[in-house]
Amino acid sequence: MFGRNRIGLVACIVMMGWLSIVLWLDSDGTLWLQRGLGVGTWAVLLLALRRVTPIVRMQTVVVVAFATIAEYVASPTLEVYLYRFENVPMYVPPGHGLVYLSAFALGHAGFVQRHMRACMAMVLVVGGLWAGHGLWLADRPDALGAFWYACLVGFILWGPSRAVYVGAFVVVSYLELVGTQLRNWEWQTVDPTGLVSIGNPPSGAAGGYGWFDLVGLLAAPYLLSLLSRGRLRGQEDCQDPLADPLADPLAGRPQEGSVDAR
Repeated sequence: MFGRNRIGLVACIVMMGWLSIVLWLDSDGTLWLQRGLGVGTWAVLLLALRRVTPIVRMQTVVVVAFATIAEYVASPTLEVYLYRFENVPMYVPPGHGLVYLSAFALGHAGFVQRHMRACMAMVLVVGGLWAGHGLWLADRPDALGAFWYACLVGFILWGPSRAVYVGAFVVVSYLELVGTQLRNWEWQTVDPTGLVSIGNPPSGAAGGYGWFDLVGLLAAPYLLSLLSRGRLRGQEDCQDPLADPLADPLAGRPQEGSVDAR
């Protein structure tokens, strides 16, 4: 499990290391290389999912599904940000799964768990300074980043998993800085309405990503419960002789000589 002792930190470093290599290779690679990196990232995600509990696995699946929809709406449709080939790279959907698992692993690492209050305070202070700089001091204004930082504050203080949001701040901020620096993607200066300024990257990007985490954390238990009930009903149907076409056709009927025979 990712949350035991140093395993969480090591798992986070391995998954983030893979994503860093992917971004570096994609920064000046071809479209076919990008597709190959997508296949590799799916493979890494599937391997990582074998190491987690069913609930974390379901959370990751939900995050991947929700984030993929958001990607196609925000990038090629609304053009809030654009990737190099003006598409959604194949490594992005599974990459969101690795981002969630990295945030989970880092947030549940032993050191972070032992110093959770200090880590929360550090995230809020660093995030606040970054958002304030983008809002008032940066050459390129960043109102969206400030809004997303406000979302991050709410998630950390009242969200369903403080550990995940603490980890997400580190993971998402790192990837946004690397991805924009390598020009894997670039944020527009304003949103589609032309009213909200956007940094490159937005300072509070982790707060925006936090909505993906929220959906995963809240929906996963419900979906896992539905799946478990479906499997249980399937097992009960298999054990029901009346549902078995090979069962004795006289099963369940009164037999001659029994008390209920007429």
